[in-house]
Order: sequence, then structure tokens, then C-alpha cells
Amino acid sequence: MSNQNFLSKKHQFLVLLKLCSSIKHLSQIQAQIVISNLHQDSFLLTELVRFSSISPFRNLTYAHSLLLNSLNSTPSTWNILIRGHASSNSPQKAIWLLKEMRKRGFKRNKLTYPFVLKACAGAEALEEGRQVHGEIVKHGLDDDVYVDNNLVYFYGCCEKIMYAKKVFDEMGDRTIVSWNAMISAFVENFCIEDALGYFVKMRDCGFDPDETTMVIMLSACAELGFLSLGWLLHLQVIERGLVLNCQLGTALVDMYAKSGDVRYASRVFERMEEKNVWTWSAMILGFAQHGFAKEALELFVMMTKSSCIRPNYVTFLGVLCACSHAGLVDDGYRYFREMEYVHGIKPMMVHYGAMVDVLGRAGCLKDAYTFIKNMPFEPDPILWRTLLSACTVCNVNDTDGVGEKVRKRLLELEPRRSGNLVMISNMYAEAGKWDRAANVRRFMRDRGLKIRAGESCLELNGSIYQFFSGYDSQFDFDDIYPLLHTLTLHMKMTNLL
Repeated sequence: MSNQNFLSKKHQFLVLLKLCSSIKHLSQIQAQIVISNLHQDSFLLTELVRFSSISPFRNLTYAHSLLLNSLNSTPSTWNILIRGHASSNSPQKAIWLLKEMRKRGFKRNKLTYPFVLKACAGAEALEEGRQVHGEIVKHGLDDDVYVDNNLVYFYGCCEKIMYAKKVFDEMGDRTIVSWNAMISAFVENFCIEDALGYFVKMRDCGFDPDETTMVIMLSACAELGFLSLGWLLHLQVIERGLVLNCQLGTALVDMYAKSGDVRYASRVFERMEEKNVWTWSAMILGFAQHGFAKEALELFVMMTKSSCIRPNYVTFLGVLCACSHAGLVDDGYRYFREMEYVHGIKPMMVHYGAMVDVLGRAGCLKDAYTFIKNMPFEPDPILWRTLLSACTVCNVNDTDGVGEKVRKRLLELEPRRSGNLVMISNMYAEAGKWDRAANVRRFMRDRGLKIRAGESCLELNGSIYQFFSGYDSQFDFDDIYPLLHTLTLHMKMTNLL
């Protein structure tokens, strides 16, 4: 084949690849490439791997076979397949591909490591990721901002926040993505105060927050219930003219709902032009968790009837939570069944826990116990605690001795958890079995098991106040209670207006 014919054929195949719309078409094009004796062309191979690993119709097994059966692959070809695996359900294969690259003598570069680090983060493979970090330093790529951003992300995902902070602090060059990665790592590891500190520091260093920054910070406010800061962030979004896209809008709905301002969450929700399943789920869950069961269920019906969006596992968690608050046992059963048999969503442990809560709150203790025993997998301690809590509240209805059965099982699973023993003691006390309640307390005392103090938070004038049961030594203790009294009066007046 002349050089001109070779280039012409190659160009034709590249055009066909761009028009490709399924894995079947791709395999047909590959067959024609082999027939035309162009299968050893490294550029065509790279394009075949690209389309089969990162296109909408990707088939990573097919891409894998293309790469491993070729003699003319390049580092770019390997990088593309690593990228495909890093964002798949099998990130470990991306780590394996890096090892295979080493064996075959292929040079790794600054486009290889970010996706390998993403794969290590997805697989929570700390040791492999640290080895990759060492390799990055060895090859002198630790001054590349793109690589460093992914190192921060990796250590954050593996809950090694001090390592993430060290990488970030030693970066010579930073972008807004670097700051977002660091702040996100703090938030994901519940270091909310550090996240707020770095957010302020970012502004001082001349970086303006973007939509991603705001989403991260709003999620931090949602975790804290820090409504005033969330409101200020919302104000910044408006003042800076940031686009209220689906992600940012959903973060606002979630923040307002979790901070207790369900009415404003609903206003943001209604004004959003574009909504996805997470937006609907955040609003449904927000309504449900604050006792607006009717509104939550009406919104769910509206979602399923008036939009093309299909519910997901979070949506049904909100629906079951609404049924629990409203005492709708039959509806709870119906939605639980529909989740799997109508919408194809396999119930998770958290859904079984929500259904136990539905039954427990309604006083159906025997039904709740039977429901747990018939689960297709082993119930976790959280689920047993949910039922034990219901037994404590509904002790008068426990004619079948469900509380005793749950007590035995929970103590088998967690014999030294003080919270369980406190619930058991309360259960005996509610039933008037004072001797047994005293015995449980004595058992805890003799073994040095401490009761974790009850904790609550109050956000007032832009500050978060923490209160612990039985702890009165706060320096401004005498000033706080008048404040609480004033706030209570204010809330009563607000409700009257």
C-alpha cells in the first residue's frame, strides 16, 4: 500500500470512528482495520481504545483486550484505559494497569498519575496510593499542579487529612481547583472549622470562589446546621452572578432543609429551572425529616407523574421517612415493595432501617421484629437499636416480649456499647422493672463504661454554641440562659404572627 493510500484509509477510519454510536459498530470498524492491515498503527489503536473506554457506550473489557493484544501501544493508550477504569465500578483495574505499564517498560507521565490516584481514592487503596506518591516524587512530577490536586483529593478520600494538608501547603502553584480539593477534604472528614478557615484564607490569597466552592461550603453548612453562614453564601452566589445550575441549586435546597428552614428550601426548589433526582430527593427528605409528611409524599407523586426523572435510593429513604412520621404503615409497605418491583431499586440496609422505624413508631413491634428476621441479609446493630428504641417508647404494647429478644441480640453484637445499655436500662425503667434497670447501671459502673453526654447545638448571631447534658461550667453560662429564654419568647411570638 502506497503512503498516500495508507493516509487516505487511515483518515476514512478516523471519520468512521467519530460517527460510531455503538460497541457493535466499533467492532465492525476494528475488523475492517485488521482487513486493511492497519491494525498495527498506534494512532488508530489509541482511538479505538479511547472510543471503547470513555465514550457513552463504553466497554472496558473490549478496550482491555484491544490494548493487551497489541504490540504497538503507547503511553497515551494506557493512560486512556486507566482513565476509563478510574471512573468505573472497578477502579482496582486502573491500579493493575499501572503495574503492568511498569513491567512492560512504558514511561509514566503527568497524565498517568492523576487517574491512578483517582482510582486509588475510589478503591480506598491507601498503601498503593502512597507508593504512587513515592513514584511521583521519584520522577519529579510532584511540582505539577494537576498531579498535586489529585494527591490532595486521594488523601482526603482515604481520611488522611494531615497528608492532604501537607501536600497542599507545599504546593508552589495553586489553582481554584487546588483550594476546592483541600476544602472538600476537610468537609468530607468533618473538619468543618478547618474548611471555614481555608475558605477565608482562599479569599485572602486572591481566589474568588466558584460554583464548586459554594457547593462544598454549603454542604459544610448543612452538616453544621449553620443557617446564617449558608444564607451569606447564598447572598454571595446572587451578588457574584453565579449560575444557579442544578448542582448549586441542589446544594442550597439541601442546606436550607437540613438547617431547618424548609420553607426557604421549598422556595429555592420551586425557582430552579433545572432539577435532577438529587434535587427532588433533597426536598422530599427535607420535608419528611421536619414532619411535613403530606408535602413530602405529594412531591414524590408529582415527581413520578410530571417529570421524566426516576427516583433513586435517597428518594425512597425520604418517602419511608415521611410514612414513619405520619404513621402510614400500609403506605410504607407499599412504597417499600414498589422500590424494588416497580423501580428496580434493591433495598439497602438503610431502607430496612427506615421500614423498621415505620413499624416501630406505629407500635407494631412484633411485625417489625418479623420484618427484621425475614431480611435477605444480616441486620446491623443500628437496625436493632432502631427497634429497641421503639420497644422503649411503646413498652406497653410489647406483649410478645420483642424488647427482650432485641436486647439479647444487640448485646451479642455490641456487648460493651454504653448507648445500648442505657436504652436497655430505660426500657426496664419504663416497664417498672427497677431492679433490672439498676442492675444494668451497676454493670456499666463496674466495668467503667461511660455514658456519652447528650449534645445539642444552637446557632445564634452567626456563632455555633454546643451544649452538653450536665455540663454547666461554660464561662458565659449565666449569659446564655437569658439568651435562650429571649430566643424562646421570640420563636413563640413568630409562630403567633
